[in-house]
Amino acid sequence: MSSDETLALWQEYRRNRDPRLRDRLVLTFAPMVKYIVYRKVREMPANAEVEDFISCGLEALIVSIDRYDPDKGATLEQYAWTRIHGAVLDELRRQDWAPRSVRRWERDITKATEEFSILHGRRPTRAELADAMGVTVEELRRRQDEIAASDVTSLNALVLSDDDTTIERVDTIAADDPRMDPENAAATEELKEKFRRAFAQLPRREREVAVMLYVKNLTLAEIGQVLGVSESRVCQIHSGLKRTLRAALADDADLYRLVA
Repeated sequence: MSSDETLALWQEYRRNRDPRLRDRLVLTFAPMVKYIVYRKVREMPANAEVEDFISCGLEALIVSIDRYDPDKGATLEQYAWTRIHGAVLDELRRQDWAPRSVRRWERDITKATEEFSILHGRRPTRAELADAMGVTVEELRRRQDEIAASDVTSLNALVLSDDDTTIERVDTIAADDPRMDPENAAATEELKEKFRRAFAQLPRREREVAVMLYVKNLTLAEIGQVLGVSESRVCQIHSGLKRTLRAALADDADLYRLVA
């Protein structure tokens, strides 16, 4: 829709507060949420889930529709863009504990590696990469160690080296399986049971959304079709169940880390 059409729709929603009109506005601007999120994908920590950022963006979109004031001079699209972009950045900073300087070095190293590979048809050695970036080998090694320490990656991720080894990260970790410890196994089972009880206290609709999202791997839109509600409503339910679980498990930080 054009800016005039969206403004007219918003004005109608403002007059009667019909949630169906707000859903139409959400669906109109939903592609903008995905566009903003996917622009930021490269900056997200390795353990981040894109769907979490999309949910965050959709929440910001809903808030922007309710708080928009045309007298401020901005269009609804401009206002929504600003709110969504800010919410995604805030969530990105919240999830990434690494300083910005570390992420800047990570981007610079990736760019220099790609440029060298295109030019020479192979990955650079550490000395070649350091020379390309204008730093010493020691400085480059220190920065790479900082980057590695800041990332939470899959144990099945490849450990890259100058030789492009296919060894997975899990193969480099000393064998120390805590599951073999009876005390640890008992504590873990107790923590899981606490989570099951907390989950069982959720309303039926929230449990259904959790199962479809995390077990059946349906998208928010697909869940909405199953439940007969809008995607924005599914987003609200999802956010609500996460807040409820976090509040219920707030006194047990170890449990939250286990099930998060």
